[in-house]
Amino acid sequence: MKDLDSAGLDCLAALADERSFERAAQRLSVTQSAVSQRLRSLEAQVGQLLVVRSRPLRLTEPGKVLLRFARQLQALRTDVARELGSQVTPHERLPIAVNADSLATWVLPALDGLVQQGLREGFGLELIVDDQDFTHDWLRQGEVLGCVSTVKQALRGCVVQPLGVMSYVAVASPDFVARHLPGGLNEANFPQLPFLVFNRKDDNQVQWISQAFGVRHPRLKERYVPSSDAIVRAACMGWGIAVVPELQVRELVRKRQLLPVRADVSVDLTLYWHQWKLVSEAAPAPGRVALLDQVGQALSTGARGALKALPGRRKAAGPATAAKG
Repeated sequence: MKDLDSAGLDCLAALADERSFERAAQRLSVTQSAVSQRLRSLEAQVGQLLVVRSRPLRLTEPGKVLLRFARQLQALRTDVARELGSQVTPHERLPIAVNADSLATWVLPALDGLVQQGLREGFGLELIVDDQDFTHDWLRQGEVLGCVSTVKQALRGCVVQPLGVMSYVAVASPDFVARHLPGGLNEANFPQLPFLVFNRKDDNQVQWISQAFGVRHPRLKERYVPSSDAIVRAACMGWGIAVVPELQVRELVRKRQLLPVRADVSVDLTLYWHQWKLVSEAAPAPGRVALLDQVGQALSTGARGALKALPGRRKAAGPATAAKG
């Protein structure tokens, strides 16, 4: 199999993003029939069904394999256009997955310079948010070209780079502490007190309780607040106990708008940057770095200034390592 149709691959990527033929056609500025025709041509070329025509549509496993290739091809095409000083195709974006807590704290400042550069040069980043334990799945399925994740092992064809450690602490408002924790949080009262939880994937509270009291499978009274910033606001309003990044609430704790709950206990999560290795026949011009590599470098620099260094390492990012085997 060779010479895969680039227009068909662009359609596949647009369908994966938009989840409908109508929106994919609008994104590519073509008709729906053109999208259908290009997809059928690509499916005929590989001899396999790539998209399940459901609502919303979804990719088959072969479709996910080709999606990874389509994403990488688009990234290489963007790099070549930048090398030549040509206009980047408007619908092409570089998607990466990050966890919500990193997005709420250090990721935006880390990527700001690159985004401003993109405004000048015409390329764009797309940030996809998921739990730090699940962003890796987006990379595996070909939905993104890179991700911030707690997963240490690189996928085949990817490189991984440690970023640093994000510490999570438990906090509550002074009023909540005075009303509900006059004697402190303990093994007897934690099941009766509300804990603020991002969503059903979020287990930071469970990890914190397990570490504080040695309870392996604690049952918590959960209040779901699906936003990193909103959880902190809810904690300030006295809605419950929040287990959140220390980086996010440091200033609020200093001003005593939030109080630590068991200041001796924290949950430390090591974050890694994963990205696909994009191999181009043409080496970048001297002084030029591929866009995906620039994203990794920007995140590494930002993490180095915001996160705790890994145990046994200086506060500096190490070299990326490729997956074995």
